[in-house]
Amino acid sequence: MTRDASVGGDEAAQYIPARMLNEFAYCPRLFYFEHVEGLFAHNQFTVEGAARHARVDKKQEVLPSGKDTNEHEAIHARSVTLSSEQHGVIAKLDLVETVGDLATPVDYKRGSPKKTDDGSLGAWDPERVQLCVQALVLRENGYRCEEGILFFWETRQRVRISIDADLVKLTEQTIRDAKSAVDSQRIPAPLVDSPKCPRCSMVGICLPDETTRCATMVQPDGTTISQRLLFDIGPQTPAEYANEPTDRSDRPVRQLLTARDERRSVYLNTQGFYVGKRGEVLQVKDKGKLVQEIRLKDVSQVNLMGSVQVSTAAVQRLLQAEIPLLYFSMGGWFYGMTQSVGLKNIMWRREQFRLADDERYCLRLAKQLVAGKIRNQRTMLMRNHVEPPRNALQFLKAMIWDAERVDSQASLLGIEGMAARTYFENFSGMLKVSDAQVDDANSDVDLALCNKSDPPLWSLDFRTRNRRPPRDPINALLSLGYSLLTKDFTVACAAVGLDAYLGYYHQPRFGRPALSLDLMEPFRPLIVDSAVLSAVNQRMITLRHFQAAGDAVALTPQGRKSFFQAYEQRMDQLVTHPIFEYRVSYRRVLEIQVRLLARTLVGEIGEYPVFVTR
Repeated sequence: MTRDASVGGDEAAQYIPARMLNEFAYCPRLFYFEHVEGLFAHNQFTVEGAARHARVDKKQEVLPSGKDTNEHEAIHARSVTLSSEQHGVIAKLDLVETVGDLATPVDYKRGSPKKTDDGSLGAWDPERVQLCVQALVLRENGYRCEEGILFFWETRQRVRISIDADLVKLTEQTIRDAKSAVDSQRIPAPLVDSPKCPRCSMVGICLPDETTRCATMVQPDGTTISQRLLFDIGPQTPAEYANEPTDRSDRPVRQLLTARDERRSVYLNTQGFYVGKRGEVLQVKDKGKLVQEIRLKDVSQVNLMGSVQVSTAAVQRLLQAEIPLLYFSMGGWFYGMTQSVGLKNIMWRREQFRLADDERYCLRLAKQLVAGKIRNQRTMLMRNHVEPPRNALQFLKAMIWDAERVDSQASLLGIEGMAARTYFENFSGMLKVSDAQVDDANSDVDLALCNKSDPPLWSLDFRTRNRRPPRDPINALLSLGYSLLTKDFTVACAAVGLDAYLGYYHQPRFGRPALSLDLMEPFRPLIVDSAVLSAVNQRMITLRHFQAAGDAVALTPQGRKSFFQAYEQRMDQLVTHPIFEYRVSYRRVLEIQVRLLARTLVGEIGEYPVFVTR
């Protein structure tokens, strides 16, 4: 049973937990993410710590008030929750050992004690502060508390900490500083090149080195690294590299997060499938017959295409595991997603909505996104076209400059449209379809459809972009790919805590994830167009994978399966980040870019660093 005599309901949320004060003393930024924004992520160390505490937390006991204790009575109470109204803190004590009104808190730690200069055992300030908070709440609840004990699981050792005046003063100052950080609603600056960061479970959310690099990447000529990448301001000949100005922040960006997520996306596109759950395994059945079993720990998201049913138990377990469940039409139109409640904080979304009403900010961000998209389209033609068209490349380069100089969203839309038309006019030059590939598929193609389609279906030709519905195979692939990319950015926005339906370039419209569409603009050529080229050029997709649907062309179930594979291969491919200079998968890049946008919205970063490749 938990004893908490003074705090309950909404009032409890105003009290700072002792564990959070430990985090504040360790890293104020970590405290802000966990306590103010309600974020948490596990790593090896937090999982081990949680496992160690499971036994301690299992049994909750009553601790009487210090005024009601017998002078010689000894009590060992576990998992006791107490609060201090005077200090505005609350603490869950792992163990309290009392004799009469003299109490000693015992706090369990996963690691090993600090080794002092004289060789004795000690503790770090965050651990001492947390223990002192426990002492303060015990004192306010009628107990005398002169010392506390830290028990370290790794070495099985106990370290006694004196609750003296100096420690109390340090703890009280820590409490005041933490409350100020909460009231300011400003994210503390990241630690710089700190050895604490590699062991922190929140490093993928915090992005300490990445945030520092983006905030300090102004060049001597006033431009930023992202602008120099975007507009080719840098040296044009090898001799000029000797005098090329470098980033004012000379510290390399440490890759503190894994290059790729080892979990995989699940796509279910056979009509009539049923998804259930047994233990920690998803079971896929067809007419009651088990088709496949998938371990939940291997799943990053579940995508349902068309009429695929899911049991309530499976939905609940996916929500508990924070695995999004995404819904598409049979043709690949993205409907939406089922997700857990999400973040508790509103700070980032409040800034997102506020800046969406600022026309100047919307135009500035939109110009960066469109210019980045055109740059990446130009790069695609240079890399993949059988004979890169010089005029088209020059025109696209001019469009990059024009996109940066426009003074209205309408003008920007026009520039994007002209650049897209030029890009897609030359798209067929990147398709390398052999005669053997065409001949191999001819036997399975409806000749009547071939004769009336424009362009002819059997040629896998591409003349212009069309959609709603797509009227040729390549456009069918592009439309499905863009739908998948929209889905992935919507998932990333939800994970970070931004509203995917409020954008800055794409205007709000019912049912349209405008922010996802904004952020995906620079990635359309890099991810989707590249996946389409790979699928066709490597014969993962042939004409046999398409079928007529009125005036439209649609993929067969096997065709969708093959394209999902091509798309996921592209998302899993490692790429060198142009600003941070480490290799990371495209799926990781999507998450990083959304988090960097959030840093921009709250003012940590001056401008959004658009992802562009050379």
